[in-house]
Amino acid sequence: MKKDIHPEYHKTLVHCACGNEFETGSTKKEIKVEICSMCHPFFTGKQKLIDTAGRVERFKSKYAKFNKNKAL
Repeated sequence: MKKDIHPEYHKTLVHCACGNEFETGSTKKEIKVEICSMCHPFFTGKQKLIDTAGRVERFKSKYAKFNKNKAL
């Protein structure tokens, strides 16, 4: 291995927007993230469905007739 070409490896403190902090290793000394495993819907099981301008209702009403035909 060549000397003096590899970055320094530090113990890094990661700060999340939700207030969670944890330590990991990285070449950076501090990392700020918007979402972490403590607040991500996949890990928490609290899925949030954001409906913009009634898209979900329009989708359900548009394809409701297909579901009725399959039930018969």
